[in-house]
Order: sequence, then structure tokens, then C-alpha cells
Amino acid sequence: MSSNPAKLAGEAISEPTQKLQQPEAKSRSINATLPKAELTEAIISVRDLFKIYRVGDSRVHALDGVNFDIRKGEFCVIVGTSGSGKSTLLNMLAGLEPPSKGLILINRKNIVGLTEDELVDFRREHVGFVFQSFNLVKSMTALENVALPLVFHGEPKALRLKKAAILLHMLGLSKHMYHRPSEMSGGQQQRVGIARALVVNPNIIFADEPTGNLDSHTSTETMDLMQQISKKHQQTIIMVTHDDKLAEYGDRIFRISDGKIISVEKGKMSYEARTGQTS
Repeated sequence: MSSNPAKLAGEAISEPTQKLQQPEAKSRSINATLPKAELTEAIISVRDLFKIYRVGDSRVHALDGVNFDIRKGEFCVIVGTSGSGKSTLLNMLAGLEPPSKGLILINRKNIVGLTEDELVDFRREHVGFVFQSFNLVKSMTALENVALPLVFHGEPKALRLKKAAILLHMLGLSKHMYHRPSEMSGGQQQRVGIARALVVNPNIIFADEPTGNLDSHTSTETMDLMQQISKKHQQTIIMVTHDDKLAEYGDRIFRISDGKIISVEKGKMSYEARTGQTS
């Protein structure tokens, strides 16, 4: 990064700690960290996270001193309006965008400052993604789309297809394995997208507005499915959405505004609330 971070309008800024302690940065987010005795349960820990952009003569805090922990197997939802900082936060947790300052610990390893090759390895080994627009390869069948991430793990074709077929069967898509995206409904395509995220058996699944292109009924089915996956396989799911109703499916809801976490709530439609069982 340039030694003069303010040189370009709109450029992200990486600044020393003392500059971030000035009055404009004193108003911090709600602290959602775990007590020290429970930190061993955290798969994700975020400390003092900032993302600052220089826009003309102004500094814009896309994230403004965020602190939280997320336990293994939690389904956490980050909810906020457009421009609130939720997508920026998701991108940083996934190692897709660097912070201006702060720590992001995944399995107790700080991913801030890793090289691009190291981040690629981190995502390949630990992370699955579910997207709003499905991001399926149009020329491939459902089976081929789900098996695709395993190519980068070096697994033989027969094993890739076997794992993909098992997941598609589990998600109720046995009859659609050889269908291409254009031959499936939006809900079916999203199930393929979820299967693709699961096929590498990730510790963490990041979901970016996964129901944004689905109708209300299919959205509910998708949320039920993601909730079940999180609890059955003890996989941590971090989802961003602008929809308060869908956010209620989370074990915890982080409400974000102007780059700050303004509240942390329990979801009224969480696994625990719906079943009476603890996660």
C-alpha cells in the first residue's frame, strides 16, 4: 500500500492506532465478545476492526471499532440497511478485503496480513460461500456445479461426483442432478448453491443475501435448511441480510448501522426458540 494513503479519492486507508483514537473514532460499537472463560468456544474473534476510506477531504468509516466472538456451530446474522457496513464486514471475515486496523481470528489464527496465496488456501480449506445470485456455471449440470470446488482440492473425478451426488440427494435434488441451472427453479438453484458450499466440509459458511432472489415461501424453506445444516453438522454460518424477518432465524442477530454494531439479539425463530433445544 502507498505510504500516502490519502493520495487517491475513495482509497481505503490503513492508519496507525493513535490516529484512530481521535474524537471521530471514540464512539464505538456494542462489544459482543465472550467472557475470557468461554473464548475457547469461539471459532471467529474480531477485535477493534476498522475500515476507513478517504473520499475527497473526508474520512468515511465503513466499519468503526467492531468487536465480537462467534461460537462453533452458531448461526449468526448480520442485519442492516444498504451502506450499513454489513457486506464490508462479511468480506473481511472471508479474507476478501483487508481492514484498515484490527484483528480477525479464525480458529485462533489472525488472517489479517496474510498473503493472497495464504488467503486462497484459507478459503479453500475452511470456507464455503452461498450467494444471492446463485453463481452457478450455466453450462454445467447440478452435479458438476456441486463437484466443482473439489477440483481445487485435487480429488479424483469419481470421488468428486460421488460426494456431490450424496449432497444433492440429502437436499432433495436427486431428480435434478443432471439439470442445468436454466432447467431449475430459483429455490432449486439455491439448494445447488448450498450443496456446493457444503461439499468441501467447511468450518464456516458465509451467506450473502442468500434469499434475495427467492419468493417468500422458498426463502423460508432456504432458511429452515440452513438452520438445520448449522445444527446437524456444527457448521458456523454467517449470513448478511437487510430482511428483519429472515434475521430472526439466527441464533444471534448483530444489528449494524454506520459501521457499528448497535445491538445483539437472540432470534425469535432460532433453532433453540423453535425446538426448545440448546445449540
